[in-house]
Amino acid sequence: MTWQCVHMALIGKLGFLIAGTGAAHFAVPDAFEEVTKVAFPDNTAEWVKRNGASETAIGLAMMLPATRKLGVLGLLGYTGWLGYNAVNAAS
Repeated sequence: MTWQCVHMALIGKLGFLIAGTGAAHFAVPDAFEEVTKVAFPDNTAEWVKRNGASETAIGLAMMLPATRKLGVLGLLGYTGWLGYNAVNAAS
């Protein structure tokens, strides 16, 4: 097995974890309220659902070989966007 195959398999497994975390936003939204409030102090409950949907979609994209690269790009953009919002909400 080549390094690239191992790398892609790990990305797929990471996608599974991200998709599971996204789905958990809907199963136990209270568990995500406090962390979401940091970046989205207004309409936090709505943002828990939006973030859950985003994470589920990104994770699923990372799991599928045909959309894996797009999923990784989505994860990078999403992470940057969350950080940007957290910094601006704290100001």
